Amino acid sequence: MTAPHPSPGASSAADPALELRRRLQGVNLYLIGMMGCGKSAVGRPLAEALGYRFLDADTSLEQVAGRSIPELFASEGEAGFRALEAAVLNQIAAWHSLVVATGGGVVTRPENWGQLHQGVVIWLDAPDGLLLERLTADPTPRPLLACPDPAARLAELLQERRPLYAQADLHILQDGRPAAAVAQQVIAALPAILRQRPAAPSQPVALVDSDGASAESLN
Repeated sequence: MTAPHPSPGASSAADPALELRRRLQGVNLYLIGMMGCGKSAVGRPLAEALGYRFLDADTSLEQVAGRSIPELFASEGEAGFRALEAAVLNQIAAWHSLVVATGGGVVTRPENWGQLHQGVVIWLDAPDGLLLERLTADPTPRPLLACPDPAARLAELLQERRPLYAQADLHILQDGRPAAAVAQQVIAALPAILRQRPAAPSQPVALVDSDGASAESLN
């Protein structure tokens, strides 16, 4: 998996977005939310406005595995798929200046939050009806909805995941407006989030090992 290229529209970004980019200092933006919430659709114009690069984590995962997500679910099961997803996220977190559209279930593994919270986590929330409408119209295979009653399964997944999505730094509630407009919602809301984020410590953090000795590294 190679790092994505810079967005071609970076030079045309509006002034507020350019100022926001300066304040972000290369911190990654991770879009989370249920399948169908528009993470990829919103992520592209958001990255373009900020002069960031856009990356779809599911597409990167398929490239790494050499198989589609439905094939991975069939051969590895959900547990195997989630392990690979975590490994790909770990690699993505080593890059910077990215808008990342994550998979809908990335929040279900607690260890993934350590990677996500290195950046700014943005929950793209959408009403159940809007999600179902989009998923019904989308021909993309969805292994977790391959069942006799997709609506009931979607409701079940939402009940499980909404408390996890709520751990995001920023919550964007959608009302069906176009993806580019949602991207502008994100840009307008981010400055308040950046004011709330703690600054990095000016001095190395002192750690204490099991013998009581002080150290500046876990290594």
